[in-house]
Amino acid sequence: MTLIADTSRRADTASPLIEILAERWSPRAYNKNAVIDEATLTTVLEAARWAPSGSNRQPGRFIVARRGSTSFVKIHDALMGFNQAWADSASVLIVNVAQLPVDGERANPWARYDLGQSVAHLSIQAQHEGLHTHQMGGFDGAAIAAAFDLTPEQDVVTVTALGVLGDASSLTPELREREVAPRSRLPLADLLLAND
Repeated sequence: MTLIADTSRRADTASPLIEILAERWSPRAYNKNAVIDEATLTTVLEAARWAPSGSNRQPGRFIVARRGSTSFVKIHDALMGFNQAWADSASVLIVNVAQLPVDGERANPWARYDLGQSVAHLSIQAQHEGLHTHQMGGFDGAAIAAAFDLTPEQDVVTVTALGVLGDASSLTPELREREVAPRSRLPLADLLLAND
């Protein structure tokens, strides 16, 4: 059995960060019996709502599906096999959608960026609430769009798993290895294209 004895996977940062950022990580093992109460889920979504956006256009849209619902099954069915192997244990799956046009004639070139900010805020609020998130890019966006009657202007960008940390031993050996592997990031100097 492989347990994460300490639920903290605190990042070994080169500079001090606020604790909630240092503690955030993306597990795949979720407690399949945990239910997120509506007040907490609303708080997490409210954090997404109050993220900054260009000209306050707020292009983020969300499909929120609780485990056991028809919507959850539709989203889960559209995940790639690698993500399907674990995401069914999450309490909630959230499809993150960018509303692309400002109006009928103008596109919003920052829609996906602003959506990303909303999802980042959601993730940090979730961490603050004692929950965990995992962002997924392995899914069939066309299948999700069809299942929820999205318009061509609504772009499925990512899917977020949200839930309570579970036991890593419930994962396949390959996923378990990833779950307990040391966390790492590129050095900050490698990310800076210029720093004058």
